[in-house]
Amino acid sequence: MSQEPRTSSFFLILFLSHAGLSRRVPHPRQDLHPLLQKMAEEIIDGSYLKALLDLVQFQSSHLWTADLSHRVLAYLNSRNVTFTIPSLQVAMENHLEQRLYEPQKLLEDLRETDAQQFHTAMKCLLGDKKDRLELEDIVIDLGEIREQALQSPGVNRSLFLITLERCFQVLNPLECVEILGRVLRGSTGSFLQPDITQRLPQDLREDAFKNLSAVFRDLYDQTSAHSQRALYSWMTGILQMSSNTTDDSVSWVSAENLWILGRYMVHLSLEEIMKISPIEIGLFISYDNATKQLDTVYDITPELAQAFLERISSSNFDMRNTSTIHRLGLLVCFYDDLELLDAAMAQVLLHQMIKCSHLRGFQAGVQKLKADLLDIATENQTLNETLGSLSDAVVGLTSSQLESLSPEAVHSAISTLNQVSGWAKSQVILLSAKYLAHEKVPSLYNISQMGVLLAGVGTQALYSMDRRDLLQALRSPISQHVSDLSPAQQQGVLSKMVEAGDTTSAIVDIQGAFFKEVSLYDLWREPGFNSTVLKEKELRRSQALFLYELLAQATGRPSELLSTGQLIKGVMCSHIEGMSADSFLVHFQHFENNLALLSPYQINCLAWKYWDVSRSSMPPFLLATLPARYLASIPASQCVSFLISLGKSQLDSLVLDSHKKNSVLRKVQQCLDDSLADEYAVDIVGKLLCHLPAAVIDRGVSSRAWATALHSLGHCPDLSADQKAAVRLRLLQQHGLPQNWTAETTKDVGPFLVLFSGDELSPVATKFPDSLQQIASKMAGTPLPKEFLWAVFESVRNSSDESRSYDTSPGCHGVTAPSSDDILKLAEANACWTTEDLFCMEEDTFIRNVELLGGVSGFNWPQLMALKEKAIQVWDMPSYWREHHIVSLGRIALALNEGELEQLDLSSIDTVASLSQQTEWTPGQAKSILQGFLEDSGYNIQDLKSFHLVGLGATLCAMSITEIPLIKVSEFRVVVARIGTLLCNTPVLAEFKRKAEVAFGDPAEWTSAVLQELGTIAAGLTKEELRALDKDLMPYFQPSAVKCLPDEIFKELSPEQIASLGPENAAAVTDAQRRQLSVLQLQSLQRALDGAKPRAWLDAPPSPSPSLTPSAGSPQGAPFSGGLWLGCSLLVLVLKSLR
Repeated sequence: MSQEPRTSSFFLILFLSHAGLSRRVPHPRQDLHPLLQKMAEEIIDGSYLKALLDLVQFQSSHLWTADLSHRVLAYLNSRNVTFTIPSLQVAMENHLEQRLYEPQKLLEDLRETDAQQFHTAMKCLLGDKKDRLELEDIVIDLGEIREQALQSPGVNRSLFLITLERCFQVLNPLECVEILGRVLRGSTGSFLQPDITQRLPQDLREDAFKNLSAVFRDLYDQTSAHSQRALYSWMTGILQMSSNTTDDSVSWVSAENLWILGRYMVHLSLEEIMKISPIEIGLFISYDNATKQLDTVYDITPELAQAFLERISSSNFDMRNTSTIHRLGLLVCFYDDLELLDAAMAQVLLHQMIKCSHLRGFQAGVQKLKADLLDIATENQTLNETLGSLSDAVVGLTSSQLESLSPEAVHSAISTLNQVSGWAKSQVILLSAKYLAHEKVPSLYNISQMGVLLAGVGTQALYSMDRRDLLQALRSPISQHVSDLSPAQQQGVLSKMVEAGDTTSAIVDIQGAFFKEVSLYDLWREPGFNSTVLKEKELRRSQALFLYELLAQATGRPSELLSTGQLIKGVMCSHIEGMSADSFLVHFQHFENNLALLSPYQINCLAWKYWDVSRSSMPPFLLATLPARYLASIPASQCVSFLISLGKSQLDSLVLDSHKKNSVLRKVQQCLDDSLADEYAVDIVGKLLCHLPAAVIDRGVSSRAWATALHSLGHCPDLSADQKAAVRLRLLQQHGLPQNWTAETTKDVGPFLVLFSGDELSPVATKFPDSLQQIASKMAGTPLPKEFLWAVFESVRNSSDESRSYDTSPGCHGVTAPSSDDILKLAEANACWTTEDLFCMEEDTFIRNVELLGGVSGFNWPQLMALKEKAIQVWDMPSYWREHHIVSLGRIALALNEGELEQLDLSSIDTVASLSQQTEWTPGQAKSILQGFLEDSGYNIQDLKSFHLVGLGATLCAMSITEIPLIKVSEFRVVVARIGTLLCNTPVLAEFKRKAEVAFGDPAEWTSAVLQELGTIAAGLTKEELRALDKDLMPYFQPSAVKCLPDEIFKELSPEQIASLGPENAAAVTDAQRRQLSVLQLQSLQRALDGAKPRAWLDAPPSPSPSLTPSAGSPQGAPFSGGLWLGCSLLVLVLKSLR
C-alpha cells in the first residue's frame, strides 16, 4: 500500500526546537523508580507502546502521585531532551496512529517487547489489569480500548498471531487460551486457516487443551471445511497420544474424547466409530450434556448417524426406551428401527424430531421417516384422537386430512398446533377455520390461544372483533405473531383499532414492524407522541419525517431524538444544517451508529456539514458521498484510514452513480497499488473487496491473501460477471478441475459452484450429491444459473432412481414422475422438470407439494400451464376451488386465463390478497380478479374498506379512471402509502393523485412527509404542479416515483429542482427521461449524482482538489481514525498526566 510514513522523530525535532520546561522540576538525581526510568528512556527512543506498557505495569502496583510527573519530566530533561507537552503529544499520536493503521508494525512492536512488557500486554487483553487507570484527574479506559482493538481490522489478527507466538511461554496456558478465544470470537473465522495448526502448541496441559478445543467448537460454523479437517487432526493427534493405546483394535475414542471433540465428532470415520467400545459409548450417552452436544451435530450424515446409533444400541441402552430416545439429539432424525414399533414410541420419536429442521440437508429422508412414524402413531386410533401427540409431523398432513378433523380435536390439540413451525398457508387457513368453527366473531380468549395459526384468521373476522379485545390482544404474547399477518389482515386490525375512541392509546400499543402500517393521517390526528413511546417501533420514512419535525418543536435536545429508535430516519438537511458545530460533532456518533437507517441524501447532508465544520477530522467514508474531486483531498498518508472507514460501510448505499463509484474505486486502487499483498490488506479493505475490479482479483490478490479474500468474497451479494470469472479462474488455479476436488474443497467453494459449467459440475454432482444439494438450499431465494440447477437436478435424479415412480395414466407411459422426495431436494431446481414430468406426477405428490412448486420462480409458461392442468385434474374445475386451494397455487395461478379466473370464488379479500402477491398478471387477468372480487363479495367501489384496498394490491391498477374517484377518501388516505408502492400506468396514477389532493390538499402545500407517503402516486402530478414544487421537496420523492414520471413531464423540472433531487433520486432517472433534458438540466442532474451542494447549484464549481487541512489531533466527537482513535488518545491522556 502507498502510505507516507510519519515517524515520531520528525515531530519531536519539529516541536523540540520550540520546547522548554514551563516550571521548575526536581533535580534529575532525585530517585525515580527504575520502571519509570525505563519508561522515560522508551519515550526518548520513540518506543511509545513499550512506554505505555511500563506505565500500566507501574500503575498496577504503585499509587500515582503528582510528584511522579515532575520526576519523569526532570529525568527527561537530564538526558538533554526537552519536551513540551504539545510536542510530545503530537509525536505520540502520530506514532501510535501509524502502528494502529499498520498492524504488521504493531505485531513487530509486540515481538520486540521484553517478557514483562509482553506479560502486561497480555494481561490487559485478558482484562486482569485494571480496566481504568487513574492518574490524578486523568482516567484511561483500558477496557474500552481493549474492546476497540479487538474489533479493529488487522489489529485483532496481530493480537492473534502474537498470542500464538509468545503467550504460552509467558502466561499460564489457560490465560492464553482465553485470550485466543476473545480474539477469535471477534473475527470472521478467516483467521483459522488450515496452516494455523502448525502454530498451535502440541504439549498443552489437559485443562488448556480442553478449553482451546471448546473455542474451536464454538467457531465451528465460521470455519472452512479444510480448516475443520485440520483442527480435527490437531485435536485427535493430541487425544491419541494421551490415550496410550498401542493396539489398533482398541479405539482411542473414549467417552471423554467424544465430549472434547464436540461437533468435531462428525469427522470421525465410520471405521473409528465402529471401533468405539460399548462401555465408552454408553458412558458418553449417559452424560447429561451428551444430548446438548448431539443436538448440535447439524452436519452429520445419515451413514455416520446410523453408525453411532448402532454403537449406542450395542451398549446397555435400550433403543426403545423413552429416556434413551431423549438423549439421542439429532441422531433421532436417522432412527431406523421401526419394526414392531408401537404407537406410543412413535409419538415419542416424533416429538424428538422437532429438532430435525436444524439438520444441514437430508430433509427429504426426515420427512419420509416422519410420515412412517405418523402412520404407526395413528395405526389404531383416529387422527382426531392423536392430533395433539403428533408434534410437528402434523405439517405432513394433507388438506383432505385436515378437513376431516373435528373442531373439537383442533381445540384439544391447540397447545401443540399453535407452536408448530413449517405450516403452509393453506394448512393454517384450514386449521384456523376448524378452531373458530363455532364462533361467528373470534373472541379474545380464542385468538390468544392461536399462536402461529393467527395468520389463518380472515381479515373480515379480525375486523369484526371487539375493539377492546383487539387492543388487549396486542398487549398479550399473541402480538408477536402480528408480523405473520398479511398486509390486508394487519390493516383490518389497525382500522378497527383507530375506528373510534382513544386512538392515541391504540397507536401507542402498536409495536415493532406493525407500527409501519399506521397512516400519516392517523399520526396527524394524534399529535400527543413523545420519544419514549417510539423507541421500540419501526418507522416508514414518511412517519419519521413527520414525527421528527413534531418532536423537534417540543424538545431542544437533539440527543433525545437521534437516540430514539428509528426516528433518525426523519432528520432533514435543514435540521443538520441548523446544528452548531459543537452540537453536530457531539451528536455525530448517533448518525454513524445508524447509517443503515439513513438515506443517501441524509448521508450526503452529513458529509457537507462535516466538511464545513471540521474537515480535518472528517470520517473518510463521508468523502465518498461528495463530488469525486474531493477524494483528491485524501493524502497517501491517510489511505489506510480511508480504506478502513469506507470498508466498514456499504458502498452501494453511499454511492449510487456508477461513474462516481468508479472514481471512488480508482482512489481505492491507488491506495492499494492495485494489489492485496497479504491478509492484513484484506482485513483493511473490508466490504470494499466486493467492488474491486476483476483485474485486481485475478492478478492483484497474492497467494498469501487469497484464502482470506475468498472467505470475504463469499459474502459479497452481487459480484459482476467479470469478477465472477476472475474468482473462477483463481479457484481453478488453486484447486484444479472440479473432477479432482475433495469433499472439503467442494464445501469451501460453496456458493462459487454457480460459476462453473454443467460439464465441470457433473463430476461434483456424481461424487458429492449431498454437498451440492446443501449448497443449493443455502442459496434459496437468489437467482441461480440454469447449468447449476441442472447439475443439482441430475444429482437428485441419479441418487433417487430406485424411488422414482412411473405414471400409467394416458399420455404418461414411461414418463418419470417427480416424487415428493425429489421435489423437496430440488427446490428451485424443480424448474428442470419437463412439462410431461410435471403433468404426470401422482395426485398425492401434487397435493403434498403444490405450495413448494408454486414458489419456484424459474418455471416457464408451459410448465405453469402443465401444473395448472394438474390442479384441474386433482381438484376439478376452478369453480369448485376453495380459498385454501387458490392460496396454495402461488405462481401456478398465473396460468389461469381470464375465464378461469372468473370462475374462482373471490368473495374473500384474503383469497384476492394471495393472488395480488403475484406481480406478473396481465392487465386482463388483473381486471378479472378485481371484477371477480366485486361481484362475488357484493361490494361496490364506494363500499371498499381500507383493508380491501390493501388486499387488492396490484389489481387496483386495473381500475378505470372513472372508478377511482368512487373510492372513499376516508379509506384511501389511511392506506395511501401501500397504494404508493404500486407501479400503475400514468392515467391511473394521475387519478390517484387527484384523490390524494382531496385527502392532503393542494400539491403546492404538500410537505416532505406527504410527498414521501404518496410514493408512486406523486408521479401523477401535472407539469404545472411539478414545476410549482419547492426545490427543497425534491429529495423526498421516492425513487420509484421518479422512475414513473412520464418523460414529457419530467423534462419540465427546472435545473434548480433537478440539482436538488439528491443522489438517490438522481440515480433513479431513466435513460428515456435523460434524453429529454437540456444541457443545463443534464448538468444539474450530474451535480445531484455527484452529491454537490444543492443550495450552491448556481455557484462556480470548487477547485479541482479541495484542501483537507491536516490537524494535530481529532477533536472530540470527530473520529477521523474511527474505532482506532481510542488507541491514539490513550497515550495523549498519559502525557497530560505528566503536566
